[in-house]
Formats: sequence, C-alpha cells, structure tokens
Amino acid sequence: MVVKLEKPEQYKEFLDKFDVFLFDCDGVLWSGKDPLPGVKKTMELLRSSGKQVYFVSNNSTKSREDYMKKINAHEIEAKLEEIYPSAYSSAIYVKKVLNLPEDKKVFVLGEGGIEVELDRVGVKHIGGTDASLRCAVTSEDLDNIRPDPSVGAVLCGMDRHVTYKKYCMAYQYLQDPDCAFLLTNQDSTFPTNGTFFPGSGSVSYPLIFSTGRTPKVLGKPNDEMMEAIVASVHFDRKKACFVGDRLNTDIEFAKNSGLGGSLLVLTGVSKENEIYEKDAPVVPDYYINSLGDLANVA
Repeated sequence: MVVKLEKPEQYKEFLDKFDVFLFDCDGVLWSGKDPLPGVKKTMELLRSSGKQVYFVSNNSTKSREDYMKKINAHEIEAKLEEIYPSAYSSAIYVKKVLNLPEDKKVFVLGEGGIEVELDRVGVKHIGGTDASLRCAVTSEDLDNIRPDPSVGAVLCGMDRHVTYKKYCMAYQYLQDPDCAFLLTNQDSTFPTNGTFFPGSGSVSYPLIFSTGRTPKVLGKPNDEMMEAIVASVHFDRKKACFVGDRLNTDIEFAKNSGLGGSLLVLTGVSKENEIYEKDAPVVPDYYINSLGDLANVA
C-alpha cells in the first residue's frame, strides 16, 4: 500500500519510523544548480533528531570530495564518510571484490571522478581523461591501436567527452573474456534544469551492443552499492529509508537492498501517475511532493 505524505502528523510518524536516511542528490536535494525549497531545513531537522544521514548517487563524474563541496555549497551539512557516489563504490568493488591483481590496470570510459577514486584505493588505470583519446579517428589511427596487455577490466561511467577512439579501445579490451566489463550504473538519462539528457547507461550501450557482453552493474539499483556502504558504516537495514526521485533506480535499490522503507519525491524524474501504472517496475512505500515538505512536521 503506497502512502502519500501530505499532513504534518504523517511527516512525524514517517520520520519516527527510521533511524537512518539515505538520499539520492540530483532531483532530491537540488535540480541542476538550484537547491530545492525547504531541503536545508529538512536536513537540519534530521540531524537535530539524531538521525544518521548518507548521500548515495549514481553520478560517477564526481569524487566524494567534489560531492561534499557541492552539497555544502547548498548549505547542507555533509561529511566525506557520509558520501557514496558510484565512482567510489565502483573503486571499492574493483579493489575488494574483483580483487584486481596489482599488475593489472583498469581502462576507464568515464571522467575524473572515477580516476580520483581508483587512485585513492591504489588501482592503476588508463583512458579516462587522457587528452589523446579526445580526438577524431582516421583509418590510420585504427590500424595503430595496440591494446595494453596489462588491462584487466573496463569500467564505464558517464563520459561527456566520449569518442569513437575510446569505444574502439574499450572494445578491443573486451574481446578478452577474462577482462571484466563493469558499469558504474545503467541510468538511461539524467535530469538537469528541468530537462533530461542521455545518462551513463546510454554511454555504455554501444559497447554492450557491439561486444554482446553483459556488464556487471555496480551502482543503484544493484545491491553492490549498498555492500560498499555497509562495508564502512554499520546500521540496521530495516531501520533505514532510501529517499530518491526515480522508481527504477532509487526505489528499486531500496527493495533490492532490503531496506525498511523507501520515499519517492516528485521533484525529479518519476511522476505521481507512474506509481499507479499497471506496469510500474516497483512502487515506493511512501511518496511526497518535495523533500522540503518534511520540515513542516507537527
């Protein structure tokens, strides 16, 4: 039974039910460059009530430090150890789960956030922001592509500088069945300033199509993201609630991770009518017009 939170007494009952709140960022705390009304007050209320707060994003372009600066710029308190972007969870996966040998490297189809987090956990990498890959490609260039035999994984994330040359390099590495194929997340789009653009899943699709391989997805809605979180902080999942704006990533993530609850806000991707559609992929336990509304608790 989906519950729409509309009254102050409902807000209080909802907040009293959970000890831990995990938040998506874009479309929940802000939209584009603009903070969403009332969010600062809601976050202050949670802190003053002794709630644990974490920030979980599929955005792989930013490191934890980048995210902390952005969250703080909106006058929302955030500590480094509370922030889990997909670049970080992916780096943790490569290091601790994949156990990539020290003599192996990761080819990155993505941006600087991934590189920063791989560096932080001591994983070697190539590709990524390498300026030599940001160029048009001639037939001669293709003839001269020589894969690095030390590459043991291809990690794909959002890449706003994606080029055919990057795809060619990644494709060559993925011809080796022992080379791991990893995605930071599979979001088809991302929201900004009231509109949408192709997301990480769209960037990676040419490789999925051309190689015929199925990648391991490390971000929401997969539980690998939650495993990266609980590897460093401990809490009762049944007393935790995920707050997001997207049914097929945020709310599904809450279900896949066995959290006690999920809250959909209507300030981002998913809209109210989608909750009640017969083919809705998953539905939230609660939904609300805006996260800022919770500040009006009774």
